[in-house]
Amino acid sequence: MKKVSSVVWGIVLIAAGGLFALNALNITNIDVFFDGWWTLFIIVPCAVGLFTEHEKTGNIVGVVIGVFLLLCCQGILNFSMLWKLLVPVIIVIIGLKMVFTGLFGNKANEIIAKIKQNGGEAKVGCATFSGCNLNYDGEPFEGAELSAVFGGVKCDLRNAVIEKDCAIQATAIFGGVDIFVPNNINVKVTSNSIFGGVSNKTVSHKEAPTIYISGTCMFGGIEIK
Repeated sequence: MKKVSSVVWGIVLIAAGGLFALNALNITNIDVFFDGWWTLFIIVPCAVGLFTEHEKTGNIVGVVIGVFLLLCCQGILNFSMLWKLLVPVIIVIIGLKMVFTGLFGNKANEIIAKIKQNGGEAKVGCATFSGCNLNYDGEPFEGAELSAVFGGVKCDLRNAVIEKDCAIQATAIFGGVDIFVPNNINVKVTSNSIFGGVSNKTVSHKEAPTIYISGTCMFGGIEIK
């Protein structure tokens, strides 16, 4: 994914440099500093993120905000209309993401639900205006529910006993969740994030158990490593 990000940003910079060069040579006369040019600092990074990042929702919202601001600067919309339309559009985007996730299922939620149906209990870690450190060295692990609200949760599974597919539901609201997993494990992530995201730094392994992680972030982040 980092290679894709590097390629996309490279193309963007080459295009920008080429445009400045053509203007300098009087081959073109494109006004780079048009009304609302500064909105490109919102639109371009978010548009690149759509191609390079796993989580798309926050980037879609960023593109929408940037485009709305650009249209206002161009006189196509007025700023009073911006606030009337922006909130409904963001709500619709979030709703569509939730519908999409619901239709195509969420493996992590299914595993957690199955654990509870079978009389088991998922491990719980919660940090509200505080910190929480969880360590499962030598313990069998099937699933966990982690939440950080204005706080931080650290979940260490590096020495846990993982013999089959398991799941983690993680929520970070103005906080962060760090999940440390064994080297010989697969990780699959689904997420719903607004102004936040899930970072998965693990490497896939064939024929190994999988940890399914469902992440929800709002002005927060979840890091898997």
